[in-house]
Amino acid sequence: MYEYITGKLTELTPACAVVENNGVGYLVHISLNTYARLNGTTSCTLYLHHVVREDAQLFFGFFSRQERELFRLLISVSGVGPNTARMMLSSSDPEEIQRAISSANVLFLKSIKGIGQKTAERIVVDLRDKINKAGGQDEILSGVHNTIRDEALSALLMLGFTRLNVEKVLDKLLVGNSGLSAENLVKQALKQL
Repeated sequence: MYEYITGKLTELTPACAVVENNGVGYLVHISLNTYARLNGTTSCTLYLHHVVREDAQLFFGFFSRQERELFRLLISVSGVGPNTARMMLSSSDPEEIQRAISSANVLFLKSIKGIGQKTAERIVVDLRDKINKAGGQDEILSGVHNTIRDEALSALLMLGFTRLNVEKVLDKLLVGNSGLSAENLVKQALKQL
């Protein structure tokens, strides 16, 4: 229902932000990743997820669409609520969590506060295919500040290649070849995939 909010950042703590928009202050729950990116700013745009409960209506805000989409995937897993998903996103980067899910790294997921063995296994089982198929979709949507590597990654993911394989090939190609355009990088990567 709500896509994003843009406004003046009137209050910021590691757990929440207050964003003023047209004279109304909105309390938005945030992750530590979002906090780190907002720290020192006076205005912001946060991508929202609206949670309606019996006793409250809550906004969860994210600096990037990628982080919000990962949050939505996490809360789709039985036993993972919004606060647990926010805790996961606060404990490490969204990319690290996606890699852990893609590679079935249950130990990494289990090391996050509030995630036990069964929940970690359930997250891997429920989300592994979704992460592998949809990985990079959000990066395409937020492509304003993409680097050449990100553009090539997005293009190859759209072609159906798995994220881990693509990242390995791109990293290998970029060592010593920093002057490649995104188009040439994709062409060379296609030869190796």
